[in-house]
Amino acid sequence: TEMITGQDLVEWQLRVAAGEPLPLTQEQLKIDGHALEARIYAENPDKGFLPSTGTLRFLRTPPAVQFMRGGDAHGPAGVRIDAGVREGDTISPFYDPMIAKLIVWGRDRDEALSRMAQALAGYHVVGLSTNVAFLQRLVKSEAFRTADLDTGLIERNQTVLFPPQKSVGIEAIALAVAALLERETRERRVDEADRHSPWTHAGGWRLNARDQRTLYFEAAGHKLEVVLKGDARDTRRSTLIYADQAAPFAYTFNADDIRVDLGTRRTHGQVHLEGDTFHVFHAGRHTVLQWLDPLAHAGESEGEGGKLTAPMPGKVIAVMVEPGSKVTRGTPLLVMEAMKMEHTIAAPSDGVVSEVLYGVGEQVTEGAQLLAFAVEEGADA
Repeated sequence: TEMITGQDLVEWQLRVAAGEPLPLTQEQLKIDGHALEARIYAENPDKGFLPSTGTLRFLRTPPAVQFMRGGDAHGPAGVRIDAGVREGDTISPFYDPMIAKLIVWGRDRDEALSRMAQALAGYHVVGLSTNVAFLQRLVKSEAFRTADLDTGLIERNQTVLFPPQKSVGIEAIALAVAALLERETRERRVDEADRHSPWTHAGGWRLNARDQRTLYFEAAGHKLEVVLKGDARDTRRSTLIYADQAAPFAYTFNADDIRVDLGTRRTHGQVHLEGDTFHVFHAGRHTVLQWLDPLAHAGESEGEGGKLTAPMPGKVIAVMVEPGSKVTRGTPLLVMEAMKMEHTIAAPSDGVVSEVLYGVGEQVTEGAQLLAFAVEEGADA
């Protein structure tokens, strides 16, 4: 309201509570432009908007900007953020999972939508699931643009709001590779006693051969292969080969921003690292890549089957089975609750519950194993 009327209603409330009259009458109020508010929530739209909890390990927000109104440089902000959290804060299961209100102004709805899309592209969160990507798709949809709004909007526009997972593009891969190489450069040990030691420089020199390195990343369960053919004299100038594409590869860092040159294409973005997990923010998209370090993962097993895990952090409020229970596909096994939302864990196939690891009233974290489940031989998982 403040952005389109220029009036601060909170101030009005305080003045009226103090016994003063309303500052303006209805006839004196004027509306200028169009404003939108997006609520940034810690939730997972792909899991039925289940709440998400965790620590805001990385948080970057779009800058609040002023706009000119009738030549007045002191008009309201074109982008405003009302938030009560900062990087490093925790979103717990005991309170509302809203992170912030992102508010924009435009001269009309189309300009406001464009500004909102740009602002959402600059909202980067790592540490928990958010609805930022969903909101980006929402504000770009035709139904929302034309204000065809009611409670059935999401159901009617499933294909637009929940599109199939896109493949990872070469630009996002190049940004991740640049971040990996930069980290390796920073972590390289320098022998102060012999700064000219070849072990200090580690440029990938090969005898009578060109430096070539194969990197593997994983995204949404898919293994991605990247080949980097480099110049031993300059690790920042190489050829990158990915998904049958080959391009010259060079990169530079400017604070948080990585700029990548792929020959005919240039791009930039941010990459936040959590161990071997690379969070790539590029072109308004958040891509999560897991670097498969061949040394770190050597000898690890492929994982055990028969685990049923928590899709969200929360509390177990009901357990319907016990060890030895024989169940059919879809049978409710237990119910979890978080932030007044309930989620039922059902049997993925016919089988037998071999172990129940949590009881009623216990708090669990996202990804925690809840039950051990043995699939019945011949059953479809």
